[in-house]
Order: sequence, then C-alpha cells, then structure tokens
Amino acid sequence: MRAQSSATRTSAIAVGGPDTASGTRASGTLSSGTRSFGTLQAALGVAAFSLTFPATAWGLEGFGPWSLIAVRSILAAVIAGGCLLALRVPLPERRHWSGLAVVGGGVVLGFPLLTTLALRTSTTAHAAVVVGLLPLTTALLSALRIGTRPSRTFWCAALAGAAAVLAFTVQQSGGALSTADVYLFAALLVCAAGYTEGGRLARVMPGWHVIGWALVLCLPLTVPMAAVALAYEPVHLTAHSVTGLLWVSAGSQFLGLVVWYRGMAAIGIPKASQLQLAQPLLTLVWSVLLLGEHLTVAAPLTAAAVLVCIAVTQRARG
Repeated sequence: MRAQSSATRTSAIAVGGPDTASGTRASGTLSSGTRSFGTLQAALGVAAFSLTFPATAWGLEGFGPWSLIAVRSILAAVIAGGCLLALRVPLPERRHWSGLAVVGGGVVLGFPLLTTLALRTSTTAHAAVVVGLLPLTTALLSALRIGTRPSRTFWCAALAGAAAVLAFTVQQSGGALSTADVYLFAALLVCAAGYTEGGRLARVMPGWHVIGWALVLCLPLTVPMAAVALAYEPVHLTAHSVTGLLWVSAGSQFLGLVVWYRGMAAIGIPKASQLQLAQPLLTLVWSVLLLGEHLTVAAPLTAAAVLVCIAVTQRARG
C-alpha cells in the first residue's frame, strides 16, 4: 500500500493518478481493465463485509455491545493511523472534513453500533435484511447526493434483486418483527449515507485515505467511549470473542472498506452497491459454517435470482 493522489473529471473517476492514468482514457471513459479491477475490489469488500455479522456474534460472546464497537474502532484507527503516518500522508483539505465526518458517523460508528445492538436479540439471518436493502438505499442516496442517473433497466434489476433478498431474509426469520428492526433500519440509512459520501470522496483521494481519516477522526469519541464501556461491561476473553474482534477491526472496519471505496470510485456507487446483493447470502453461508444456523431450500433459488440481477445491473448503463 502506498500513498498516491487522485484527480477527477466530471465524466471520469481516477483512482491513483491524473485523468489519463489508472486505466482511464483521454475521452473520460473507463477501460475494461479498470472496470474489471474496480469490480474485483468492490467484490472483495463485499466478501469481507459478509463475515461482519458472524464475527460480531462471536465478539458479543466476550464483549458488551458498547465495548465491542469502541474497541474495534480504536484498533482499526490504530492500523489506519499507522499507515497514514508511515507513508506521511498529508491532512485532507478542509473542504473534505465534513464528508469524512459523515463517513465516520455512518460507517465507523453508526452502522456497527446499531447492528451490534440488534444482534443481541436478532439472528444473523434476520439482520441480513439490512444489507439486502442497502444497495438500493445507497443508489437512491447517491442519486440525490451526487446526481447520478442510472438507467431504467438498472433500477428494475436493482429493485428485483432487493425484493428477492428481502423476501428470502424475512422468510428465513419467520417474518417476525422485533425491536431489533428499529436498529436495523436505522443502520441501513446511516450506512448508505456513509457509503455515498465515501464513494464521492474516493473520487478525489485514495479509498484507504477516506476510511483511514474517518477512523482517526472518530478517536476523540471512541477512546472515552471505550474507557466507560469497559468499566461497566464485563469482558470474557475467548477464542471466538478475540477472533471476532480482530476481524471486525482489521477486516471489516479497515481492509474491507479500503477495497470497497476503491471499487466504488472505479465503477461508480450505484453499480458497486449492487454487488452487495450477494452479501446476505454469503452471510447466511458463514452463519451455517461458523454459528450453526440452518438454511432452507430457498437459498440456491434466491442466489440464482440475485446473481442474474447483479449481471443485469453491471451491464446496464449507470
């Protein structure tokens, strides 16, 4: 990983050099190689995120919800801050700090905290409804915030994919609503806002700078929060709880977001967000392997429907 600068035109996104670098053509369109690499990075981010709920469930075996959130954010900030310091990355321009605050509030604090509170009483299958609706919500906020205008085909495929994932995850949880749903839907909104703002910032700075500075920016909140939470919530260190904490800190909170934001910058927020349609199904697979939860026969049918929707959204003009 090395520091690098990014520049952008109205019609193109450069992730690591001038307008003519990083696979962009002089005309402002992305080359197929850049688009493929961006899609791969976004997909790696989705794979990392798919482990977040099972890892959080493991973490909750030894930590209280507030302790887990604070400590995971601090550990991720230490990793990110170390990279920023070692590579002598300059401070972001003042005009970018408000956007970084939105990323921090939505991705670093809001989404992890709300979903962790929900997972105290909800299964990972039920919580997957959040990430099932997240792609569509992110695309909607992107259209409002950045002015993106995906095609009608794109929207039809996105709605179909979201509906398939929503129906599957609700069916998996028996269709019951609980107080955890308040946390889940609130998490959906704040995370979509963080993704949208982070994707916008990743147009003008490397993606790992975005999440790195957002994590560092949250330290004045997370350090006192950790001190108070650890004083009141008992900690029982086990192999599961430590492994879960380390994954949500390094994998989900930092490395996953690094490749995710780079992928969004390369292929656009709407198209990248649709790759997350596969995330609930991946989460359910991990839930079976790591938590012992059971899947129904609807899983392969839903997976096939989601993959078709993803293929359509990736081919539709955004």
